[in-house]
Formats: sequence, C-alpha cells, structure tokens
Amino acid sequence: MIVWPDFGLPEDAEAAAQQITSAFDRARRGELIEVGCLGGSGRTGTVLACMAVLAGVPSTEAVEWVRAAYRREAVETTDQERWVQWFAEWTRVRR
Repeated sequence: MIVWPDFGLPEDAEAAAQQITSAFDRARRGELIEVGCLGGSGRTGTVLACMAVLAGVPSTEAVEWVRAAYRREAVETTDQERWVQWFAEWTRVRR
C-alpha cells in the first residue's frame, strides 16, 4: 500500500515509485494486481499513467492515454500530472 493523501502526492515518492514498478513487473509476469483508491480517479489514474510509461507510452502522452483508455477524470491535479513526469525521469535513471 502506498501512503498517498487524496488529491495529493505520495508521502514517500521513492518508495511509491518502487512499489508501482514492482506491481507493474508482477503484472507483466502474469500476477493479478489491484490498483485503486477511494474514488478511482486521482491516485488510481496517476498510478495507471505511471504504469503506462513503464509499458512504453511516452510520458508526455501517458495522462491523456489513461484518460482515454480508463476514465476521463483520471489524474485529478496538476501536481499529479507533474508527478507522472517525475516518475518517468525516475524510471529512466534507474532502469
């Protein structure tokens, strides 16, 4: 579980990025994972956008991709949109 306040950002960005990457890797191996938050839009959409980046969607398109493929309201704040870009850079440096 990622400690992440509603409409906010993860309290520990590094730990959250590692957990998102780990969940994505498990899903690619065929494990079932669950991504969800209370409303299913902001935090869920942000994690899905990060996973889209891991799947090869360009970071500049990931938020719009999730909004089109999952839910129009996904990724609720500008800070969450910027966090997807931070995550993309984090993965580029670490992978």
